[in-house]
Amino acid sequence: MPLGLSYYLFPLISALCWIGTLLGLLIHWEVNGRPHYASMADNQRIAYISDVGAQKLKPLFIAGSSVTIVCFDIVFILENWLRHRGRLAPHTKKSEKICSILACIFSVVGGAGLILLSIFDTLRHPKAHDRLLGVFIVGYVITAIFVCIEYQRLGINQRQYRLLRISFWLKLFWIFLFVALAIVFGVYQRTGNPTRAAIFEWIIAFLYSIFVASFAIDFLPAIRFRSRHNRFAVEAEKGNMNEVPNQLGGPADYTSEGSEGSHQPMSNGRPTPSRNF
Repeated sequence: MPLGLSYYLFPLISALCWIGTLLGLLIHWEVNGRPHYASMADNQRIAYISDVGAQKLKPLFIAGSSVTIVCFDIVFILENWLRHRGRLAPHTKKSEKICSILACIFSVVGGAGLILLSIFDTLRHPKAHDRLLGVFIVGYVITAIFVCIEYQRLGINQRQYRLLRISFWLKLFWIFLFVALAIVFGVYQRTGNPTRAAIFEWIIAFLYSIFVASFAIDFLPAIRFRSRHNRFAVEAEKGNMNEVPNQLGGPADYTSEGSEGSHQPMSNGRPTPSRNF
């Protein structure tokens, strides 16, 4: 990669930037004696992220959100490009490509929501802020769903690449976790308990950084397959799938499901995909 950067650094940079932004806001609020801002409810003892971000550290909130989102959106674009280049397991079905493209689109939509809500703060633009928060949440939930579907299909059609299945289950776990936490957050917010709602908002925000960082594992195969002569490939490019090394470094028909020398059934040079995932 140009400038000697590794692709897996983008999700890590995004995650670290978001953690730094959150810590900056939280520490600022704490060291200033936990002030009760004008945007907070009367019975609210813990400030929302947006409450702190609407004050003196608004530039930090905007800058941190922007860098976080730009780096994270680049992750989806790079993943698509690397699959096309053979640095990652390629898309073999049109449905996989469609899910990948939709994930890119909704990640941009969700990211725009976060950047804009940091600009239209909850103190001066409360209604616009709440709507943009909804755009951010819905955008990234839909993104996560499409990414999950993409990896589920990739794992079914290319079972020899165990990392695809690991990544799928990891992403599915995050979806269920975030949905559950978001429901709890919404219940507390609507039942007039802003303090507990704020606590869950901070928890979700910090967990979001771990979710972003977890995308780094998806780029690990790209480190191994740097050489132009050592790539994931389709038959149209190589003419023979048996010439393509697999993710574990063995021949194309060597799989993670068996020991050395074991092979899955082959059909037209490709492993026959399992009907179950």
